[in-house]
Amino acid sequence: MEKRILGKDLEVSKLGLGCMGMSFGYGAVADYDEAVKLIRRAVELGVTFFDTAECYGPYENEKLVAEALAPYKGEVHIATKCGIQVVDGKQLLDARPEVVKKSAEMSLKRLGVDVIDLYYLHRVDPKIPIEVAAETMKELIKEGKILRWGLSEVGEDIVRKAHAICPLTAVQSEYSMMWRQPEETIFPTLEELNIGFVPFSPLGKGFLTAKIKKDVQFEKSDFRNIVPRFTAENIEANQVLVDLIEKTAADKEVTPAQIALAWVSAQKPWIVPIPGTRKLNRLEENLGAAEVSLTVDELEKLNRALSQIKIVGERYPVGSDFAKRAGK
Repeated sequence: MEKRILGKDLEVSKLGLGCMGMSFGYGAVADYDEAVKLIRRAVELGVTFFDTAECYGPYENEKLVAEALAPYKGEVHIATKCGIQVVDGKQLLDARPEVVKKSAEMSLKRLGVDVIDLYYLHRVDPKIPIEVAAETMKELIKEGKILRWGLSEVGEDIVRKAHAICPLTAVQSEYSMMWRQPEETIFPTLEELNIGFVPFSPLGKGFLTAKIKKDVQFEKSDFRNIVPRFTAENIEANQVLVDLIEKTAADKEVTPAQIALAWVSAQKPWIVPIPGTRKLNRLEENLGAAEVSLTVDELEKLNRALSQIKIVGERYPVGSDFAKRAGK
């Protein structure tokens, strides 16, 4: 698979694999052995970039990724995250230096590695100045615990303040054909500072696969049950976007998911999407997007059409902790 570079020196596959959904967020936990097989199949198909976090599970996702990738040490890169502690089943932001340092130690043990390739602050802790978090990451780099660091779901001001103290390798945020806000301020900042961008949910949490209809019934523990974007009326209202993607896919004889991923990849050469899945056939379909090229004319046509579509429904429940933590 074609490679891309995040920041100064992190060379990874054009598409990565988001592993969260195997342990957290999308209904019942995936079968462990099948998840190991899926991750290893991703390596066989050229993926060298895998995304996890200590709070996925919690902790179980890192262990899963560790076992799956143990045979490939030195061949792949693992990104993990700190800053969200799970206490009595509730997520709490905690970026105190001592907590971040302990989290790094524990992630190293769970992942079975000597150094973490890319270590994200999962969300900004409003109680801890970003400058303090950046200094903590600088110390971890000096100690040889992590090689690089990144931020997730942040705004331009935070990026600049953090980068000035300890250069960032990547920023991770939601980005897709149905959520394009990062283009407004984050993209110009990242381009200026030579920071990579790692979009999660590049398939709109599954919506852009064209498989989710208004009568969908998610599992009880599926996060999408509380997401406004996935109410029946909003699914129906946003079908116009799916129709556009399906038509484009039919014209190019590929799948809607492949068009959605190819579009994300085509926006900038320093973007590496991390679509997640628990199904082998979906993995192979998603990774096939690495071979899908959109011409300048096709991109312009798509973007003109997208500019005329108003997406209905927020990506997080209004007023929720999820919403409050995003883009600060």
